[in-house]
Amino acid sequence: MFIQTEQTPNPATLKFLPGRAVLGDGGAVDFQGVDEATGRSPLAEALFDVDGVTGVFLGADFVSVSKADEKEWYVLKPAVLGAIMQHFTAGRDVMSDNAAESGAEPGGETRYDAEDEAIVGQIKELLDTRVRPAVAQDGGDIVFHGFEKGVVFLTMRGACAGCPSSTATLKMGIENMLRHYIPEVSEVRAAG
Repeated sequence: MFIQTEQTPNPATLKFLPGRAVLGDGGAVDFQGVDEATGRSPLAEALFDVDGVTGVFLGADFVSVSKADEKEWYVLKPAVLGAIMQHFTAGRDVMSDNAAESGAEPGGETRYDAEDEAIVGQIKELLDTRVRPAVAQDGGDIVFHGFEKGVVFLTMRGACAGCPSSTATLKMGIENMLRHYIPEVSEVRAAG
């Protein structure tokens, strides 16, 4: 098994491509600690067993792993590669069966007025077709949280969550694109 590794714009996160489907269905799951992964993802649990791993993001065909600031990739990378390789070679499931029953992703509540349904549909379509694929190339994902009075609320996940350029991506890239195509959008903010 050959696993490709790619750098991301976030120096604390590397993207690992195992050459096979991870979640496969186009979904994504973000774990910010071993407690979130326990009982939900055997792969994420194995990665959190590596000393220094602080976050695991599972995408359709990749795994993004974030590290603690005091750790170095040249030390962590072999252990992370070993954990991923061992997991897939053993034929283990990425997500446990009970994770599907309890919902693949915690949180994710959206808020907007019913009269804005058409605008929200346009926003989601642009995010899905133009933004999500680009963000996934960097080892992350974007989540829509709401639309209120012209303001779109989004969250960056995976490698993009702690990336130094995530604010610029939200403001300069995503905001400009949404404002261009949807005049009702006046601003994009990080949901918090």
